[in-house]
Amino acid sequence: SLLVGTLTFSGSFVAYAKLQGLVSGRPVALPGGPWFNAGLGVLTLAAAVWAVASGQATAYWVLTGLAFVLGITGVIPIGGADMPVVISLLNSLSGVAAAMAGFVIGNQALIIGGALVGAAGLILTVQMSEAMNRSLTNVLFSGFGGGGGAAEMSDKPVNRATPEDVAISLAYAERVMIVPGYGLAVAQAQHAVRDLAAALEERGITVEYAIHPVAGRMPGHMNVLLAEADVPYEQLLDLDHANPKFPMTDVVLVVGANDVVNPSARDDPNSPIYGMPILEVDKARTVVVIKRSLSPGFAGIDNPLFYLDKTLMLFSDAKAGLEEILAALVAL
Repeated sequence: SLLVGTLTFSGSFVAYAKLQGLVSGRPVALPGGPWFNAGLGVLTLAAAVWAVASGQATAYWVLTGLAFVLGITGVIPIGGADMPVVISLLNSLSGVAAAMAGFVIGNQALIIGGALVGAAGLILTVQMSEAMNRSLTNVLFSGFGGGGGAAEMSDKPVNRATPEDVAISLAYAERVMIVPGYGLAVAQAQHAVRDLAAALEERGITVEYAIHPVAGRMPGHMNVLLAEADVPYEQLLDLDHANPKFPMTDVVLVVGANDVVNPSARDDPNSPIYGMPILEVDKARTVVVIKRSLSPGFAGIDNPLFYLDKTLMLFSDAKAGLEEILAALVAL
């Protein structure tokens, strides 16, 4: 219980720091690669055996220290793009730690509750890995998100747009698809995007939302935010239902999403995210991206979508940009 709980505690801090931008979202290479953690894991297990066999306080302190370090070194080599999967796994481990503590103190409620949390977290972890078309071992040991290419296209021109330009594109559309991402969550722009969608619907425009399973900080993050803004559930489309509709969509409004709409995952075999299912927004007639800058997402790679002729880039905070678009739309 001490081993798993301490490992989960320190690993969660690293995941939080990566998501908040306190440390780089890029994978950190350890000396010796996976063998470093393997050796540290063996030492930690040896310390656990020592602690159980001897009962000495020193042994428990050594075990705590090794487990704490193992939690850090276990998560820090994983790229920020994989943090939703890591969070699910850490959540599962917290349940395992609780169940083990229940065995120690003979508390059946703690055992049952911990087992349920552990099982639910593990199921979610597997589902998230499958949604990214990758195995859990690949997520944990491949150093995902560390590939190059961030500067490969950074000198190419983009089509900069104003809120008025975006408002005109939306006003003359018949079908609009909104793709929320991490930037929407950071800016707390869920109510602003709902207000814009309502204004479009008043004009007779069909509005739907395409939700990627790993968009945001954690699984289901976008669904929760949009539900908070009273977005009708029937307007939320998962990846499999959204992709066939993009070729028939006049305007796709990407709000703070990056890696989950990166065509490199589909087209570039050398990309570190190749094979990950994406929302194929590049197949729509026009793409509008609201983003603070051209900086890469958690995967640390550039996004060719930003440089397409059909893409309009509105460089702005998500909430402020949406409010400016709404004001321009009302003024038309």
